[in-house]
Amino acid sequence: MYDKGKIIGGLAIFLCLASFPVWYMAASGKADYRPNPVLPASENQCVESAQYMREYHMQLMQQWRDQSVRQGDSVYISSDNRTFDINLTGTCLKCHSSKTDFCDRCHNYTGTAPNCWDCHNVPPLNAPPQGTQ
Repeated sequence: MYDKGKIIGGLAIFLCLASFPVWYMAASGKADYRPNPVLPASENQCVESAQYMREYHMQLMQQWRDQSVRQGDSVYISSDNRTFDINLTGTCLKCHSSKTDFCDRCHNYTGTAPNCWDCHNVPPLNAPPQGTQ
């Protein structure tokens, strides 16, 4: 019972330090920050809905890889029965031509490093969408 003040003081210091990131983000106004990727002006709909692509694009890319490379099937049928070539460069990068303005904004925010560019060429900075050159 003689160390009651030290224990309470130590707990108070610990709670302040442990909750510092939350308080700092709230005080700085960065708590509600979300990346704002530059969407293509030439298209108004992706291979799937925007909400689906936000949540599941990496799973879709992995599914495409497996379906195309490992199974030899190069056609994707979307949930609304549209067909697309399974091709990162020809389908995705046709509209999302700037890796910096589109891909990197979210990947940097979440601290992820996708391995797409291990096999695929990185699109040049500020490249115009394919077909507009």
